[in-house]
Amino acid sequence: MRTTLRWAAVVPVAALTLAGCGGEGGSDDGSVTLTFSNSYTEDHPHTRCGIDLVAEKVDEAGVGMTVDTFPNSQLGGNTETFASVMSGDIDMDVQGSAALGSSYEPIGVFDAAYAFDDADHLFGFFDSDASDTVKQDFEDATGAKILDAWYFGDRHFTANEPIREPADLDGLRMRFPDSPIYLQNAEALGADATAVAFEEVYTALQQGTVDGQENPIPTISSKSFDEVQSHVSRTSHQIGSQMIVVSGETWDGLSGEQQDALQQAVSETRAENRACIEDAEAEIVDEWKAEGSVEIVDDVDTEAFRTQAREYFGNNLDGKSLELYEAFQEAK
Repeated sequence: MRTTLRWAAVVPVAALTLAGCGGEGGSDDGSVTLTFSNSYTEDHPHTRCGIDLVAEKVDEAGVGMTVDTFPNSQLGGNTETFASVMSGDIDMDVQGSAALGSSYEPIGVFDAAYAFDDADHLFGFFDSDASDTVKQDFEDATGAKILDAWYFGDRHFTANEPIREPADLDGLRMRFPDSPIYLQNAEALGADATAVAFEEVYTALQQGTVDGQENPIPTISSKSFDEVQSHVSRTSHQIGSQMIVVSGETWDGLSGEQQDALQQAVSETRAENRACIEDAEAEIVDEWKAEGSVEIVDDVDTEAFRTQAREYFGNNLDGKSLELYEAFQEAK
């Protein structure tokens, strides 16, 4: 699989756009080169088993289209890159639902606690007719099109003690991302949320500024949180989703054949990407158990957490956000 580190890290996005954006930079023979940005490292499953696969599939389609990939935030942070997708300066991006919620609030509900039971539930809703409205409303609001949803992994709690039920969060300062839906998740689960920049979480855990945090297992491992936390409690309180978005300007500039090839490449990659993430998680858990370095807490009362969270969101969401959350439950 190809992982491409390009000179783009030091070249302004606008220059990249002029050089090869699908919406603006088609060549005389009709071929186009799309820029595909993401914030993950080269070895993250979303890069090596996701974005790189999309680039390969598009190239193999032979429709006069190539995809240049820019991992590791080479084109800017999440907030910057999606703004560039909306303006057409970057063609494609991978964004968490919560991050996209800053541009269209209801889409953030995909990241609400216990919105979905598992990844099958998430994909079942996304592929159903019930999802058409939110996808179209998102496109109308942002000018960007959602090509598909990928699985990011189940989010779990880590701390220096087990967390088996909501009451176990009492008195613990838990780090949550500083975004509306994540802070609502904290309230829904009964946690005392402390906002810490992601880059500072390890130090905050090490120094005791916070008592715990929540992330998927591959992230816990890659960021070495297991070095400063003794327990991983598998609450699966959020089925993380990542949206593959493309600039509307770019999409409209592609031929029908190119649109079909791009959509097919992204959608076909979903299953491979999910398998890659699940394999990575299983490998990490097996390693932790073998080493005895972390206690894996599997006897979590997820039903208690789920009931509390869904009651909270039923009482605290409104409008399209509440309609969407309820539609998730109806899609099971």
